[in-house]
Amino acid sequence: MITIVADNKIPFLKGVLEPFAAMIYLDGSEINCADVKEADALLIRTRTLCDESLLKGSRVKFIASATIGYDHIDTEYCDTHSIIWTNAPGCNATSVQQYIASVLANLVLRHGVSLHGKVLGIIGVGHVGKKIEALAGLLGMTVLLSDPPRARREGNTGFVSLEKLLEESDIVTLHVPLNRDGEDETFHLMNRTTLGLLKSGSWLINTSRGEVVAGDALKTALSRGKLSGAVLDVWENEPTVDTHLLEMVSIATPHIAGYSADGKRNATVQAVQSLKAHFNLTVTEWKLSGIPDPPEPVIMLDCSGQSFENIVCRAILHTYDMVGDDFRFRANPGDFEMLRGNYPVRREFPAYKIVLINNNAGMNDVFEKLGFSVVEDQK
Repeated sequence: MITIVADNKIPFLKGVLEPFAAMIYLDGSEINCADVKEADALLIRTRTLCDESLLKGSRVKFIASATIGYDHIDTEYCDTHSIIWTNAPGCNATSVQQYIASVLANLVLRHGVSLHGKVLGIIGVGHVGKKIEALAGLLGMTVLLSDPPRARREGNTGFVSLEKLLEESDIVTLHVPLNRDGEDETFHLMNRTTLGLLKSGSWLINTSRGEVVAGDALKTALSRGKLSGAVLDVWENEPTVDTHLLEMVSIATPHIAGYSADGKRNATVQAVQSLKAHFNLTVTEWKLSGIPDPPEPVIMLDCSGQSFENIVCRAILHTYDMVGDDFRFRANPGDFEMLRGNYPVRREFPAYKIVLINNNAGMNDVFEKLGFSVVEDQK
């Protein structure tokens, strides 16, 4: 029987692998070399740094991260020491799409921004970026895309330079991995120079990694009025947070953009499936239980006298309004990990049904493409 050390915050995992492995559940940020010395595999999240200091002298041969990113894994060390590693690409893409949708809805309903015709610049067009591109199209926005790795593989058609995107976008959203060196380095991608290229009055959103944005440079840009505002879900040096920057941004959350219950479920499934395949475990398909329905799964929308934008934004904020997350985070920025570890259940759009009353705007198609189920009120 193999031994697996697992982050105790990975949801829906307990009881799945126990018939096939000796499971040791630990706080992910506290897993150390002594804990993993006799382990055959690790099931982790971002808070476990898998490098030589953790892995040297252990018998670990497989690491599965139940996360979309993998910058917490020293992939070069693993590759040179025959340690197979996997992540869960795309697991929370729809969750991040919902988060960005909530940001945009907040800009409309609380900041008076009209999205129609506005230019959304998406930097990094992978699993998440593609979801955001689709969202923007449904909201009537013009989209600019920058993704040098994809442009090299696929040709420049459909992509623009980073400089052009920054100069022409009304809203810029970041969806890149954290690369500290190399041709596609993203560490401090947004620095004094690149932030200086941003269109005056634009908005910046970062849900990728905190170190993609240079905090001091962003504070300067905000203090000079270069931007209308910034939305940060990720922070340099987290879980420690620059409280001065926290006070300056318009919306602040503790790295929870991808934290929907649905996204967490997807990540756990991908991690278990990859481990199962590696060790040839006979884990049968299991039904993940324990995901509750949202408290108000039916959204009643009266379309009479309402603009398309207003109707869509009301539906989005019914499913998730990050104002609550922002309030809790600002009240207790030192509780970064606690806020993440005890994050309330958030369900994605498919968990909701929309009832359209006086639907004269042909809204069905938009809502269905976002993932909602839609019915017409027959009254």
